[in-house]
Amino acid sequence: MEYKEIKPGDRLKQYVKCYYTYASDAATAFEDTVFPSGNMEIIFNLGAGSWQTDSGAGFKTTPPVELWGQITKPLPVRSVGRNTMLGVRFFPHAAAYFFPEKVDLFNDQVSDFRDVSGKAVTALHARLQETPSWTERLSLLEDFLWRQLVWSEKRHTKVTMVDHVMHEIRQPGFFDNIENVAARYGITSRYLQKLFVQYTGLTPKLYSKIHRFQNSLQLVIRNEAPLTAIAYDCGYFDQSHFIREFKSFTGITPSGYMPEQSPVTLASSNS
Repeated sequence: MEYKEIKPGDRLKQYVKCYYTYASDAATAFEDTVFPSGNMEIIFNLGAGSWQTDSGAGFKTTPPVELWGQITKPLPVRSVGRNTMLGVRFFPHAAAYFFPEKVDLFNDQVSDFRDVSGKAVTALHARLQETPSWTERLSLLEDFLWRQLVWSEKRHTKVTMVDHVMHEIRQPGFFDNIENVAARYGITSRYLQKLFVQYTGLTPKLYSKIHRFQNSLQLVIRNEAPLTAIAYDCGYFDQSHFIREFKSFTGITPSGYMPEQSPVTLASSNS
C-alpha cells in the first residue's frame, strides 16, 4: 500500500489537518484495525476495489464517499482489490464547520457522505473519478470544501472556544478546575461539556484520553522506551492504567501491539 499526506491550502488550513492519498495493489488484500484518533474524516473511493468495516455484525462494504465520525473504540477494516482513495482529515474541532448537524450523531459510524451533502458531493465524486491529476483533484476538493463551509458568527464563537479549551485540556489539573475554565467563558461546566460534544463528538474527558492514547501510541511504535517510562511521560497514573486504556482503544496490550501488522495505523502515525 502507498500512503501520502498533503497539506491544505491557506484558506482551509485552520480547518483541515491534512489531505491524504491511499492506494493498494489489486493483488493485495489485508485486514487492519483503525484506532480512535480524535479526528473526523471524509474519504472518496476512486478505485475499483472495496473498503470494508466491521462494527460488530461482520464486514460490510463502505459507501463510495465515506464520512467517518469520531471512532471511540477499535474498528476492524479490510481492503480488497485495487483501492485508490482521497481523504480529508479535519482538526478535532473543525468538522463542525462543515456539517449542520451535531457531529456526535456520526460517532462510531462510517456513513454515506452523499446522504449528508446530497447532489453536490455526488457530482464531486464523479469529477474526481474522471480527473487523473492529483493536483487537479485536490483543487476540486478544496473548492468543494470552501463552498460547504457553514459559517456564522455565533457558531464560530462557540467552536473557537471549544478549540481553546481543547488546548487547555492538555494541561495538568484541568479537570480539577473545569468550573473555573467554564466561568472564564461565562458559561457553566455542564454547558461547556455539551458544546464540546456537539462540536467535536467527544466529551472533554474522552478527548483527553484519546489524545493521551495517541501520544502513547507514537512512543510504542518507536519502541525506544520501556512501558513504565511511556506511562509516566504520557501522564498515566501507573503502568496498569496505561495498559488498561491502551487496550480499550486498540483491543490489545502495548506489549502485544505489532506496528508492522497495522499498515494503516503505521502509515498515518505521524499525522
